[in-house]
Amino acid sequence: MKEEEKINQEEILENEEAQETAETSENTDKQETTEKTAEEKDPLEAAQEEIEQLKTQMLYKTAEFENYRKRTLKEKAELILNGGEKAVSAVLPVIDDMERAIENGAKTDDPAVLREGMELIYNKFIKALEGLGVKKIDTEDADFNTDLHEAVAMVPGMGDDKKGKVIDCLQAGYQLNDKVIRHAKVAVGQ
Repeated sequence: MKEEEKINQEEILENEEAQETAETSENTDKQETTEKTAEEKDPLEAAQEEIEQLKTQMLYKTAEFENYRKRTLKEKAELILNGGEKAVSAVLPVIDDMERAIENGAKTDDPAVLREGMELIYNKFIKALEGLGVKKIDTEDADFNTDLHEAVAMVPGMGDDKKGKVIDCLQAGYQLNDKVIRHAKVAVGQ
C-alpha cells in the first residue's frame, strides 16, 4: 500500500506540476498579449507625441520666419526712404558755402575773388563726392573704352599714334564704387 500511496502522491505531484505548468504558460500567454498590446499602444502614443512636438516646432519656425520677413521688409523700406541721407549730409556743407559765396558776391566786384571762392567750393564738393565713393573717369591720353566712354565724335587725320585714343572730353563721366553712373562723352581719333 505504501507503494500505491507513493504512486498516488507522485501522480498528484505530477498533476500539480502539470497544472502549474499550464497556469504558468497561461500567465505567460496573458503577459505576452498584455505586453503586445502595451507595445502596440506605446509606439502609437510615442508617434502622436512626436507629431505634436513637430507641429509645435513648425508653428514656432513659421512664426519666426514671418517675423524675419516682416523685419527685413521694414528695413528695406527704411533704406529706400532714407538711403540718400548720407549723400545729402555730405552735400549740405557745400550748399552752405554756396550761400555764403552768393552773399559775399553781392558785396565785391573783384572777379578774381569770386573765381577763387567758386574753385574752393568746387574742390570741397569733389571731396564730398569722393567720400561717397564717386570718382571722375579719367579720359586724358586714355584708350577708348566702351565700358567707360561714349564716342560722340570721330576726329580724322590725327595720325596713327592717336588712332583709337580719346582726343577730347566733352562731358565728364563718373563712377560710383567702380560702377559707371555716367559715361564720359568723348571725341575719338580715327
